[in-house]
Amino acid sequence: MATALAQPGADPQPRSDEPLKSHRDHISRAEGWRRRGPLLPALIFMIVVTQIPFVFTLFYSTQSWNLVRPGSRSFVGLDNYFAVFTDGQFWRVTLNTIVLIVGTVLASVILGLIFALLLDRKFLGRGIVRTLLITPFLVTPVAAALLWKTSLLSPTNGLVNWALSPFGVHTDWLSQYPLMSVIAELVWQWTPFMMLLILAGLQSMPHDISEAARVDGATSFRLFRELTLPHLRRFIELGAVLGAIYLVNTFDAVYMMTSGGPGVSSANLPFYIYQRAFLGFDIGQAAAMGVVTVIGTIVVASLALRLIFKSFTGNEEAA
Repeated sequence: MATALAQPGADPQPRSDEPLKSHRDHISRAEGWRRRGPLLPALIFMIVVTQIPFVFTLFYSTQSWNLVRPGSRSFVGLDNYFAVFTDGQFWRVTLNTIVLIVGTVLASVILGLIFALLLDRKFLGRGIVRTLLITPFLVTPVAAALLWKTSLLSPTNGLVNWALSPFGVHTDWLSQYPLMSVIAELVWQWTPFMMLLILAGLQSMPHDISEAARVDGATSFRLFRELTLPHLRRFIELGAVLGAIYLVNTFDAVYMMTSGGPGVSSANLPFYIYQRAFLGFDIGQAAAMGVVTVIGTIVVASLALRLIFKSFTGNEEAA
C-alpha cells in the first residue's frame, strides 16, 4: 500500500473537515473590547438611569413602608402584590388606562391616515399646511394640557362651548366627560406623529403599480383598499405600538387637566401610582403597582414588536 510521507519542515496541510476561518475570527479579545469601547458609556448610563432604580423599586415593593409612620418599615414579601391585585380601584384605573390608550391610538391613526393622504397630493400651500399639522406634536405636553383646560374646554370662556353655543350646547367637559377630554387632548398631540409615519409609508410606495391599476380601471376606493392600505399596514402597526408604549406613561395631561377626578374616573396607572406614593405615602404598594405596570407593558410591547418585526422581515423576504 502506497503512503504519502510528509516532507520534513513542511507546513501540515489543513484537514478538509476543518472550517475555514476568516481574519475576523482571529481578532483578539482586546481588539473586540476596543471596538466596543465607544458603546460602554451609553451602556453604563442606561444601567445607572434605568436598571438600578428598577432594582430599588423591586426592593421597596417587598417592604411595608408608610412615610407617615416612621420606624414602621419592615419586610412583608409579596403582601403588597396581593394588596394590589385585590384593590378594586387599581382594576378600574387599569381599565381607564386601556380605554385611554386604545381610544387615543385609534383616533390618532385614523386622523393621521386622512391627513397623510391629503398631504401626499400636490396642492398650493402644502408646505404651510404640513407645518401647521405638525405643530401640536412640538408643543410641550404640560403646555398642551393647560391650553386645552383653560382655552378650549373651560366652561366659562372655552372655545368649544363658544363654537357649540348656537346649537344650545354648554357643558363642563372636564367634569362631565373627564376621560374623553384627556383623550381628545392626547389625540390632538399624537395625530401629527401618526401622520408623519404614515406619510413616510405613502411616499415609499411605488407609483407604477397604482398607475397600472388605474389604467386597468380600478377605482380610487379599490386602489386604496387593495394596494395602499396593505402597504401602510407595517407603518400603522409600528406607529400604534410606539404610541401605546408612550401613552402608558402619560401623567402630565391627567394631572394638569382633571387630577384624576372626579374620583378616579379619569385616573390612569401612572397617576394612581403617584397618588398612592405621594398623597397616600404608601411607598411599598406604590412600588408594587409600578413593578406590575412595567412587567405588563414589557410583555405586551415585546409581543407586539415581535409581530411587527416579523411582518417587516417577511415582506423583505417576499420582495
